[in-house]
Amino acid sequence: MPERPRLLRSILRVLCIPATLAGGAALAEPGYYVVTAYSDPGEMTIDFRYWTVASRGSALTKWPEVGLGWNVNARWYTEVIASWITASDTPTTLSSWNWQNDVLLTQGECPFDLAIHALVSAPKHLGDGHTLEFGPAFQTDIGRTQLNFNVFFEKGYGGFSRRPTQLKYQWQVRHRWRPDLHFGAQGFGEVGRWDDWAPRREQSHRAGPALFGSFKFGDHEFGWQAAYLYGKTYGQRGNMLTARIKYDF
Repeated sequence: MPERPRLLRSILRVLCIPATLAGGAALAEPGYYVVTAYSDPGEMTIDFRYWTVASRGSALTKWPEVGLGWNVNARWYTEVIASWITASDTPTTLSSWNWQNDVLLTQGECPFDLAIHALVSAPKHLGDGHTLEFGPAFQTDIGRTQLNFNVFFEKGYGGFSRRPTQLKYQWQVRHRWRPDLHFGAQGFGEVGRWDDWAPRREQSHRAGPALFGSFKFGDHEFGWQAAYLYGKTYGQRGNMLTARIKYDF
């Protein structure tokens, strides 16, 4: 197995994060999936995720992830996620454990629904520190089209994770074309420090088409989604593929 520093350098090279933005070595985090408001009390979810980064001049890096989620009640969703990392020149290794919590604050009282999202990520090696991601998640519907926009802050604590609070965003347009097939688009970005944005050329902005679907399995349901995102990762070309399959029971 490659030494830890070698793997970290590989991740840095793929993500193209300058030291001035990363504040140290970058660690894998749960992938790029739009946070949406949950409202299925009592339902549990097995979550399979997969995302990749294709950066010019670097090996394709892949992050497979597995999660177990629970809709505790009509307002609170919680999920534990294990994240691995691999590439053509490195073996698959556990990268981090992650705990996500989303609390829905409104349920139809306003023109939009508002949730508070929080995600704690702890790398495999505890000495590398941990990160906290938190912020508001907005969702509304116009006819058969669902709109999402999220603004998250990310703070690193200890070890390699230590750095000033960063600002990131997500958005999604999802049109319910048929009951079992939806289409739309997604976008993600990171702009640097929340109170002192990085120069435009060093920011990260990606967007692309997305498909969503579902199918029944007995009394339960599988849901899936996939998106291909074009754009840059901190000033360098870095297209991304994201895919997700979840089983609700």
